[in-house]
Amino acid sequence: MSSTSRRSFLQGAGAAAAAPAVLAQRSPNEQVNVAVVGFHGRGRSHYQEFARMPNVRVAALCDADERLFPEAVAQVEKLAGYRPATEPDIRRLLERKDLDAVSIATPDYWHALMTIWACQAGKDVYVEKPASFTVVEGRRMVEAARQYKRIVQVGHNLRSEARVRAAMRLLHEGKLGKVYRARVDIVKPRSSIGRVQESSIPQGVHWDLYLGPSPYRPFTLNRFHYGWHFFWDTSTTDIGNSAVHNMDVARWGIHKQAHPVKIHSAGGYYLWDSEQETPNFQCGTVEYADGAVIDFALTNLYSPPSDAWNVFYAAEGYLTAAGGWKAVRGTFAPRERAAEVTAAGVSERATNASFPRASYGPGPAIEPDQESALNHFENFIACVRSRKVQDLNCDILEGHWSATLCHLANISYRLGRKLVFDPDKERIVGDEEANQLLTRTYREPYVLPAKV
Repeated sequence: MSSTSRRSFLQGAGAAAAAPAVLAQRSPNEQVNVAVVGFHGRGRSHYQEFARMPNVRVAALCDADERLFPEAVAQVEKLAGYRPATEPDIRRLLERKDLDAVSIATPDYWHALMTIWACQAGKDVYVEKPASFTVVEGRRMVEAARQYKRIVQVGHNLRSEARVRAAMRLLHEGKLGKVYRARVDIVKPRSSIGRVQESSIPQGVHWDLYLGPSPYRPFTLNRFHYGWHFFWDTSTTDIGNSAVHNMDVARWGIHKQAHPVKIHSAGGYYLWDSEQETPNFQCGTVEYADGAVIDFALTNLYSPPSDAWNVFYAAEGYLTAAGGWKAVRGTFAPRERAAEVTAAGVSERATNASFPRASYGPGPAIEPDQESALNHFENFIACVRSRKVQDLNCDILEGHWSATLCHLANISYRLGRKLVFDPDKERIVGDEEANQLLTRTYREPYVLPAKV
């Protein structure tokens, strides 16, 4: 099938998918057929999780590297007792009428196109973090999910962990008072990628399809599996790769379902002599309209282990996360000011020695009440059956808000200046050079639709 005819099919399928005003709930015993797209890394967990679920079938596996098929098919057969179909091109996969959903674990730069195409073809979507590659892509994904009434879950799986949910509930219920700041501190050691010469494309690798909407580059191992994380053409940097989970939790904890208004990020690429273009140290702040702040630091270099990946600061204590959650209510013991007698009477003397101070110490720990919860994949399948978008633990809009934090931080880093963002228009105020980086140039035929 030509690329033109594939686009025509997807447009027609999208119109058909948009027709029903209400999609009926499904029986828990009705089989849900899922295709997993991209499984060199994280995607393995996708097909393993779905293969273990009752009344869920991994109907197909899709990857631009056909060399991965034999092992993945064998694993599904071992887990579930059947052999899934294989297909290197998602566009052909979406022509299948028996598929209910696709689960996407491809490189970040493919997330938006695949999600939108799947929605247009009437499929529900589980898409890995970060939701998008650009701010504009994220908005299109939200529009597609709503337009075609699809269930779209973003892979921020911490949102489905019982301990995390309990900690967030503790914050939101005001057990520590108003939360005004969240900190993200990630230590993720990575060595140099070095320099690798161009080489011939391995047999079984569909290189043009692998690059998709990104600029065409000659094949090198450094730009292939996982190495794509280190080049601007294909990367959201490690803040979009590793730290986005914790940026999402930070935003969740300070209770912000909105974009920030100010962003500043700095950092650089240090020590290693390699082809890497993206930073291996990055830090910065994002500020919301009410003054609440998220500050972050991410390093791939020599560093002591982080004592807490997420920290929340509140009026009456703090909450930390480092392997487990711990909430502490603080105690302040203010000192009285010294007094002096004057002709007018008694007044307070505000000297350096007597100015009010407080001794601060940790009070009693508060243990968050845990609750049972479905894992992230189970939550997705439950919503595929119920059609209740509101029951998703990370709907595409939540994923868009969190991915945008990372995209704006990267734009600030690349341009070397602070940004002022209009949350409603999703535009950077008074900075057209920065606004150009809210989207990207697409390579035909892998083009983001202007309207979904």
